[in-house]
Amino acid sequence: MKNDRRLRRLVVDDTTWYWTLRQRVRPAYEDCSLTLSLYSEDRQHRVALVFRPRQNRIISNCCFLAGCVVRMPDQGCLNLYEPGTVRLLLDLVLPTLDLSLTGKDIEVDGWPYFDVAVEPASTPTLAHVAVRGDAAHPPQPSKCC
Repeated sequence: MKNDRRLRRLVVDDTTWYWTLRQRVRPAYEDCSLTLSLYSEDRQHRVALVFRPRQNRIISNCCFLAGCVVRMPDQGCLNLYEPGTVRLLLDLVLPTLDLSLTGKDIEVDGWPYFDVAVEPASTPTLAHVAVRGDAAHPPQPSKCC
């Protein structure tokens, strides 16, 4: 499967972010990865959430369920091609980063943000997400499985 290199647009508050998902497929599954890259409109910052396979963590490395990441054994799943999922992950990662003190490219492990994103909406850790989103339509993860 080829990488989908189209940039998609996402507006958060007064900032426009562009995002793309890149899939790295290697002969050894443990060397594969999915990278969700988010670029600020002025290209001052790139935030990359990297998902690599590990114990009880699965990434899609084929055209079936493209862009999906799965946590076992509860089968928590997100589709990284869905704008609602990307918006939720962006809302989760931005408060943890100090963009003024970091370099232009920031790469983080995506799995900790995945864990928060797939928790039920009533979980206190997601309280700030609804505040940052549109109150009538807070960002919601898109399930892929």
